[in-house]
Amino acid sequence: MNDTQHIASAFDRDLDNIQALIMKMGGLVETAISDASKALELRDTDMAEIVRKNDKLIDALEEEVATEVARVIAMRSPTAGDLRTVLSVLKISGNLERVGDYAKNLAKRTSVLAEMQAVDGTGASIRRMAKLVSVMLKDALDAYIQRDADLAADVRARDTEVDQMYNALFREFLTHMMEDPRNITACMHLHFIAKNIERMGDHVTSISEQVIYLVTGEVPDEDRDKADQTSYVTATKES
Repeated sequence: MNDTQHIASAFDRDLDNIQALIMKMGGLVETAISDASKALELRDTDMAEIVRKNDKLIDALEEEVATEVARVIAMRSPTAGDLRTVLSVLKISGNLERVGDYAKNLAKRTSVLAEMQAVDGTGASIRRMAKLVSVMLKDALDAYIQRDADLAADVRARDTEVDQMYNALFREFLTHMMEDPRNITACMHLHFIAKNIERMGDHVTSISEQVIYLVTGEVPDEDRDKADQTSYVTATKES
């Protein structure tokens, strides 16, 4: 093996290690989404607390990915396609960390909502929306590993469905608040949760766009239709 082949082999090993971290991180984030939404529906504060604590594991993995990427750039000096791959990994890990944060936010609200009167049907609706985002995330990560731009484009298109579900939930919450003022506080918390899930979908979409960039060398240039029709009605503060 000559020096060039040796360097290429070493880079491939480094990249495999980083990709393994990304997949581990993705698995933790998928679990966080599922458990946080399940905890909300079941009003299970213990499960919600586990989601909050496990967010530290996701944060630690993001830091590990950043450290490994910096090391690879310093030691291997990747160029062209290799550099694009390394930088895409860094952006994907950042998006995964943000999705994990939103799942943690969902878990935080669960402990508050557990002290309030349940609003009929909303927990199940939230969980269906979270399930859609979780499946999108799995497919986006599969697209990354398989370098499948078509699957990534399909994930990107599905974000419109997330927005539509969010709009439907927003209207549902308004109905509950008008029918019974005692639901107002709970529905405000639920709206915050739904908005966080909608933002999860945006970050998953960003991951799929990174995959398309990685495979084709081009960022999707057409504007993606956003079906969120509530932005002019409300502004949600991230926490």
